[in-house]
Amino acid sequence: MSSGRVRVRFAPSPTGMFHVGGARSALFNWLVARGSGGDFVLRVEDTDASRNRPEWTAGIISALDWLGISPGGYEGPLFQSERAERHREAAAGLFTAGQAYHCDCTRDLLAERTGNAQRGYDGFCRDRGLGPGPGRALRFRTPDEGTTVVVDVIRGTPEFPNDTIEDFVIARADGSAVFLLANVVDDLDMGITHVIRGEEHLPNTPKQQLLWAALGATPPVWAHVPVIVNEKRQKLSKRRDKVALESYRAEGYLSAAMKNYLMLLGWAPPGDEEIVPFATIESTFRLEDVKPSPAFFDEKKLRAFNGEYIRAMSVEEFMAACEPWLTPAAGPGPGGGEGEIAAPPWPAEGFSPEVFAALAPLAQTRVSVLSEIVPMVDFAFLPSVSIDEASWTKAMKGPARELLRDVAAGYESVAWDEDSLREALVGIGEGYGLKLGKAQAPVRVAVTGRGVGLPLFESMTVLGREKTLARLRQAVDRLGTAVSTA
Repeated sequence: MSSGRVRVRFAPSPTGMFHVGGARSALFNWLVARGSGGDFVLRVEDTDASRNRPEWTAGIISALDWLGISPGGYEGPLFQSERAERHREAAAGLFTAGQAYHCDCTRDLLAERTGNAQRGYDGFCRDRGLGPGPGRALRFRTPDEGTTVVVDVIRGTPEFPNDTIEDFVIARADGSAVFLLANVVDDLDMGITHVIRGEEHLPNTPKQQLLWAALGATPPVWAHVPVIVNEKRQKLSKRRDKVALESYRAEGYLSAAMKNYLMLLGWAPPGDEEIVPFATIESTFRLEDVKPSPAFFDEKKLRAFNGEYIRAMSVEEFMAACEPWLTPAAGPGPGGGEGEIAAPPWPAEGFSPEVFAALAPLAQTRVSVLSEIVPMVDFAFLPSVSIDEASWTKAMKGPARELLRDVAAGYESVAWDEDSLREALVGIGEGYGLKLGKAQAPVRVAVTGRGVGLPLFESMTVLGREKTLARLRQAVDRLGTAVSTA
């Protein structure tokens, strides 16, 4: 089928959110196909009916599209569940050829027979001549002697003595094929020439290579990319770590930054720069340059990458990228949960594109992920300021009430521009023995609700005199109430 043409496949299971490790494998496969002028096949391994959900399949397609692997640019999606009959035929053929046999041994019987509950299968049914029937799985007859050598582009030539490979199950008692056989049959029929997947699949490879040979075919080129680990050097786990690509999308990581970072998990572009255009990655990526050692997923580094990509955008591009976080529309991840962007805290009628356009250049240099835009600008769109209590407690000390009262009075007539607002606050602060940094702390919290954020005087200029004065006076009243009840 391949006629010498490179054909790779990405074969995820639609049983949950899209793992960043899967995203890395998809990109590696995609670049091998692109670099060789070959084909990329998307095969959805959906045979686990109890866990599969249509939205997970939609999520896979959406995530790949976000990574630049778009429908129309690959074959598929093809669905493994639609090939069940072909898998049954392959299993039956191996049985007929004497390369597989039926077995009715249970784990309890094996433990009783061997005295060891942890021991692998002992080949008891090899020569019993059992036919198919209830409770009888089909096992592959592995060679008793010799060694299976896996030639791996990344890992060299790991060897597996055949006498350590048990006669493994290839089909269940109902005739349905298990993953090992279905995966091989699909790869064979689809003409897959290169299998590029995670290191965790390496122990399966000698078994699958034996199946390829038993089916009369030459195994593909193997390449097992390094496992991705957390800061404790533990394999990333969805139960423990933040691994869903959808959650990163919803937090506001850019596709370009994510792609760049994922490509560094086991590989590096030539030179000293890590942040490089994807075109450079595409032109320089070679599978044989991937390192076998575990790759550390450093979210802090990814966040820094993302910040660099955000700052490299034009203001117009940044504003457009922020739009999903500024409007009540749902975010990009299908199925909700980790992939859904929360609606902003302000009412739809409170948002002003013109006001955001004035604030965007200030925010662009200060956010690392796009979701941070909401707390940066919410003061401008909420009908009343939302106070962060910790910031209030920290800032509203000493002469804060009197200072705010005087600032409100002074701001009634001052020219409404950054320099005038700053100059007025400097003068008022000096009257209380406060430098500008100390004087503006209570003003910032009163006006924006937080102790940190966009430049204060530019923010007040955009907010306008009326809203700024109202918030200053509300803060004075709140402090007065606190004093009177103390």
